[in-house]
Amino acid sequence: MSNRVYAQNIKVNKVIGEKEELVFSILQLALQKSSPESRIIQMNNEIPVGRLVEETDAGRIDLMWAGSSKELDNKLLAVRIPLLKGLLGHRIFIIRDGEQTRFDAIKELSQLSRYSAGMGHFWGSTRVLREAGLPVETSVKYKNLFHMLDGGRFDYFPRAAHEPWSEVKAHPDLSLQVEKKLLLIYPYAMYFYLKKSSLELHETLSSGLELAIADGSFDELFFSNPMIKSAVEESDFSQRTVMRIANPDMHPDTPIERAELWLDVASL
Repeated sequence: MSNRVYAQNIKVNKVIGEKEELVFSILQLALQKSSPESRIIQMNNEIPVGRLVEETDAGRIDLMWAGSSKELDNKLLAVRIPLLKGLLGHRIFIIRDGEQTRFDAIKELSQLSRYSAGMGHFWGSTRVLREAGLPVETSVKYKNLFHMLDGGRFDYFPRAAHEPWSEVKAHPDLSLQVEKKLLLIYPYAMYFYLKKSSLELHETLSSGLELAIADGSFDELFFSNPMIKSAVEESDFSQRTVMRIANPDMHPDTPIERAELWLDVASL
């Protein structure tokens, strides 16, 4: 990569929520390393998820971030550094209160396949579970899934490791709990995505992220984040039975061989 500094005002979607704030801080770190004169400008109004790809492709915003998918990989240019170290592919389940004993006996995927999962109809992870032979019930609306679980429409709701505790607390009217023994893992990366022609910005972000990874500041930022610290503490990864499945939609350029870019639950 060249040492030329790419400096400009970089427009991004309005940042709302803990996960988005962490990714935004990673973006700031990358630019601090490779283009400190650049300035990030958040849009005044949040752009709906369904329009983000269109707005990025048209150049009305300079970058977006999202979980990898064939649609995004075909339409936009990915910076292939997993921003959350694959956290979105580390799934802990929400189950009905009082049903932990049903899951205590599960030690392998064939046993889990006797139960049905609940997932969003359009989520990329839904296909991942189905391709692994796991039965899945879906809903177009995320909020409905909690009520469907409580009502017995499926048996467990796989959530990224930072999500289930706050979600159970957010639904005190439902009889739900976080499952204590299992961890489902599959390769799943969140990336920065740019317009295909944004080659200089792509180089700048790639360079900045690589510098932050090499000097340890990426991991320092990531693991000191309150959301991540809470997820590691609450998940108790070392006490969970790990089941790994493949991701059939994983892009061939996914840097899966670079262990430093991914969570290692055995070391947490």
